[in-house]
Amino acid sequence: MTALSGRRVQAARNDGVILTAAREVFLADPKAPIAAVAERAGVGISALYRRYANKEDLLRRLCHDGLRRFNEIAEAAAAEPDGWAAFTGFLADVVDADVHSLTVHLAGTFTPTEDMAADARRSGVLVAGIVERARHSGRLRPGADVNDIGFVLEACAAIRVPDADRTRVLRRRYLAVIVDGLAAPAGTLPGPPPAEAEANWRWRRPR
Repeated sequence: MTALSGRRVQAARNDGVILTAAREVFLADPKAPIAAVAERAGVGISALYRRYANKEDLLRRLCHDGLRRFNEIAEAAAAEPDGWAAFTGFLADVVDADVHSLTVHLAGTFTPTEDMAADARRSGVLVAGIVERARHSGRLRPGADVNDIGFVLEACAAIRVPDADRTRVLRRRYLAVIVDGLAAPAGTLPGPPPAEAEANWRWRRPR
């Protein structure tokens, strides 16, 4: 290994440590200063600023990474031949990946980039396809809509207890309750589904 490649490996390792620390810090307190991330990561503040110009830049990276992971899961679900299995497996995998904790805590705290907007549009297309296939399977409850899905995932992400393993179990427990509620044959859901603007308003109104 050359000295240059060694430095790159170390830089990538440091970046991973910083991102892990940032996720922990900002999920606990979205208003925490960026210095708290450096302290949690065990790096100097100058090392952090070499990678991220400011807190908003770091928040963008965290949320964009989460969005990319979401799309990877959705793309895998799109390859599942059974429409209902694709739908339920997608929900379970996203809940396990915990990407919506970032949405719950950090939406509206930064201005998304065009790349993020493009990936968000891609996620909308993917999820719409997953929901439509579940509908065609005949197993999705009447009235369930693609815009319901974000709120379902956020509801699971809001479940959090001090023990991480127990958090995962509880999220799966309540996801099972929700999936049963989304399954046919059941009555039509009360009221209309969320409009797109209602589902996405937090991303469009930076605080």
